[in-house]
Amino acid sequence: MRWFLLRRLGGALFVLLALSVVVYAAFYVAPGNVAQIACGPRCSPAQVAQVSEQLRLGDPVYVQYAHFLQSLVAGRDYSTGTGVVHCQAPCLGLSYQSGQQVTQLIVAKLPATVSLAVGAFVLWMVLGVGTGLLSVWRRGRATERVLTGITLAGMATPVFVIGLLLIIICVTTLQILPFPDYVPFTEDPEQWAWNLLLPWISLALVSAAPYARMTRASMLETLAEDHVRTFRAYGVSERVIVGRHALRGALAPVIALGALDVGSMFGGAVLTESLFGIPGVGRELVAAVRNVDLPVVVGLVLVTGFFVVLANAVADILQAMADRRVVLS
Repeated sequence: MRWFLLRRLGGALFVLLALSVVVYAAFYVAPGNVAQIACGPRCSPAQVAQVSEQLRLGDPVYVQYAHFLQSLVAGRDYSTGTGVVHCQAPCLGLSYQSGQQVTQLIVAKLPATVSLAVGAFVLWMVLGVGTGLLSVWRRGRATERVLTGITLAGMATPVFVIGLLLIIICVTTLQILPFPDYVPFTEDPEQWAWNLLLPWISLALVSAAPYARMTRASMLETLAEDHVRTFRAYGVSERVIVGRHALRGALAPVIALGALDVGSMFGGAVLTESLFGIPGVGRELVAAVRNVDLPVVVGLVLVTGFFVVLANAVADILQAMADRRVVLS
């Protein structure tokens, strides 16, 4: 297990480094005048040249990338023309639009996104895995066919369609739920959950479908293995076989899929946050792209990649705990 964890940690660090190279090259080395974008369309050539000097765009690409990595570790000083602003580590730069440190901006938006992601993740895991197990338990019957049709419909329906339908039914028509108005958990936990219930349900209904199908397929494959037939031959009850033996092995691919989804959601559920007006990372990314605010876009992409890699590392550990064969592979 120790060597398994060290290998996964080394792989995660390598992926993060490779991601930083790709992202930096895509946004700062690609064709386009970064100094002009940073300064704005009304800047004179002299002002653009000054911004280019402040950003050290005349240095070789590898030197610029080295400064970028150094700023992540030790911070960086930025000249504003009238003074010097120190960006504390981990420094992802200063926003072209507001002048605010990108790290501080992301930290301010992250709690809303994390609240949305964690709540929806719990709901879709319970709903998806439960539906998959029920379809296996009732395989060959009408219940399985109905559940299969529901999961296919869920996979084919975009989240904004389900969100709009829920708003029309639950908020406008029945008036049983309020339109989401994000309240921080530290201010009022009850209102925090109540206002996020509608976005949680919208995401869960869409995201649970792949988990239901994967759980069903994985469980059927596990139940057909030799050791399960041996348990049945010894007279072990079906409930014990499913709950104690088959489920652990069948959950390994579900855990891997969950890591990818929840890691990506920490980078912002763009459609859901925009639809329900949640002030999270996703809405900030949309605004940054619209305003061509490169430091914010780069920072958000790197943060999303970090959470995806972190979630996959946690998933590897959970898979190894659920199935010891993973450690030996």
